[in-house]
Amino acid sequence: MTPPQPEPPRRPSLAAPRRGIDLRTGSARAFGTFGELLQGALPGGPEFLVTLPVDRWARARFRLDPGGPLRVFPSHKTKTRRVAEAMLASCGRPGGGVLLLDGDLPVGKGMASSSADLVATVRAVGAAVGLDTSPAAVERWLRPIEPTDGVMHPGVVAFEHREVRLRERLGGLPAATVVAVDEGGLLDTVAFNRVPKVFSPAHCAEYADLLAELAAAVRAGDLARVGAVTTRSAVLNQRLAPKRNLDAMLAIAERIGAEGVVCAHSGTLLGLLLDENDADHGPRLAAAVAACSTLPGTTTTVRALNLQDMEPAHAA
Repeated sequence: MTPPQPEPPRRPSLAAPRRGIDLRTGSARAFGTFGELLQGALPGGPEFLVTLPVDRWARARFRLDPGGPLRVFPSHKTKTRRVAEAMLASCGRPGGGVLLLDGDLPVGKGMASSSADLVATVRAVGAAVGLDTSPAAVERWLRPIEPTDGVMHPGVVAFEHREVRLRERLGGLPAATVVAVDEGGLLDTVAFNRVPKVFSPAHCAEYADLLAELAAAVRAGDLARVGAVTTRSAVLNQRLAPKRNLDAMLAIAERIGAEGVVCAHSGTLLGLLLDENDADHGPRLAAAVAACSTLPGTTTTVRALNLQDMEPAHAA
């Protein structure tokens, strides 16, 4: 009788399949952002951003095909192809499959569409082949691909986007609406991130103070304090990616009593932050939409996501 053979050691890598799991199909989604609550650099060098999750989504569906190639639709989503190929190769899966991507995040506007596509892809492929798709694991998959927003983490987070690394979890926002103006055109975030940004010691010190104030404001659920930080960040960003409507938006915010102005720091969007719990939210929202509609660009509204709004990452 042949003696039983010892089990081979488990692979300790990120790609080790979970025992007994091979679903072969996976569906997932990831939220986008309305720009950032704050973006800059800290003393000592690390650049960072603070996410503003909103109710716009990227969705991914993946079906494993052991005997076929990897096909991605739309075909121009080359970065999602790269991460899917890496995931399949690292767990020894032959062949490929079909990856379908869709959603309602516009491209080139500063709403984290590329990052959300990648996060949804990792979750969908991971669900199909049994890989770890925790936020930390998603970071590791995306790190070789490109600088990435922190949309793999629920809630508001401070995120070192160039290093693809969580810095700090801040919590969730109270219910809020953003009345947005898209100034038009497209901004390539990858190209923007390749351009060196110069932050003076005074800038870095101010960004450190702003991050500390924002963290305290989010944890206190104080949207007015949050808005004061986002407004200052939008003003500071004018030297890096100027918005032609900023002065007008600041004036509108003052006139209607908005909590603040928020911007896509590497995008084309400016918005007014409004507290949905305010007794005058309806009239203020109507006034904000009317005022923003007079500015050059396209006006729309989005809702900020709080922790209770965020549904599970994986869809049936």
